[in-house]
Amino acid sequence: MLLASDATVHHALNFAVGPISITGFGIAVAAAFVLGQMIASREMERRGFSANPVADIVAATLVGFIIGAKLYYAALTHSWSSLLSRGGFVFWGGFAGSVIAGAMMIRWKKLRFWHIADVFCIGLAAGYSVGRTGCWAVGDDYGKPWPGGWLAVKFPEGAPPSTAGNMASQFGVQFTPGTDPLSVIGVYPTQLLEVFLGFLIFLAVWKLREHKHAEGWLFGVWAVYAGVERFLVEFLRAKDDRIAGVALGLSTAQLISIGILIFGLIWMRMRRDVTAAHPGIHTA
Repeated sequence: MLLASDATVHHALNFAVGPISITGFGIAVAAAFVLGQMIASREMERRGFSANPVADIVAATLVGFIIGAKLYYAALTHSWSSLLSRGGFVFWGGFAGSVIAGAMMIRWKKLRFWHIADVFCIGLAAGYSVGRTGCWAVGDDYGKPWPGGWLAVKFPEGAPPSTAGNMASQFGVQFTPGTDPLSVIGVYPTQLLEVFLGFLIFLAVWKLREHKHAEGWLFGVWAVYAGVERFLVEFLRAKDDRIAGVALGLSTAQLISIGILIFGLIWMRMRRDVTAAHPGIHTA
C-alpha cells in the first residue's frame, strides 16, 4: 500500500500562445463539442435526415452550456463575481443551459425536439467523457483524501490545490490535529473515473441507437445512466454543497442526479411505443 508521499503528483496543463492563455480544460471542452457534433451529424444522416441543422444547434448548446454552468456555480457559491472568472463550470448547470438554448434553436428551425434529443444524446455521452479529461488536466473536481490508495493523486496546482488547508476550509474534510495545512494530499482521481464511466455510457447508447421505440426514448436511457453515474461518483468527490440535501447527507448534485434518473425512467416509459403522436426514429 502506498503512503501519502508516494501518490502520483499531477501538474496542471496550462500554456500560452502569444498573449492567449490556453488550458487543458478549454481544449477538452472544445474537443467535446466538436466530437459531439461529428457524432450527431453522422447519426442524423444514418437515420435519413439532413445534418445541416446540427452545427447551429451545437453552437446554441455551447453558448447555453457556458451561461448555465456559470450561473449554477455563482448561485451555488453565492459569488456573482465568479461569473467573470475563467473557472467555475458546473456540469448540471451547463446541461440545463444547453437544453434550453438547444430547444430554442430547434424551435426556431421548426424541428422536432425529441427527434433531435434522440440523436444528440449519443454525442452528449461521448462529449461528456472527453470533457471530463479537462477537469483532470487542470486538477479540478478531484476526490476525497486517499493517501493509502495505489492510484492516489496529488494536485499541487489544482483548482484549488489539494492541500489539507483547502480541503478542510472548502470541502469540510477533517484531518488529524497538527496536519500541515500546506501539505498536498493524495486524493481519488474522480475525473478519470468519470471519463471511464462516461465512455461506458457512450458505448451503451451507441449500441442502442437503432432502437425500435419512439424517438426520444434513447434520451431517457442516457438520463438514467447519467443520473446513476453522477450519483455514485459524488460519494467520492471532495465537495461540500449539501445545501438542499443536508438532512439526507446527499450533495446538491446527487439530488439533481436523482431527479434526472426519475425523469429518464418516466420518459422511457412514455416514449416506449411508436404511435401517430410519437413517431419512430426513421419517420420523416
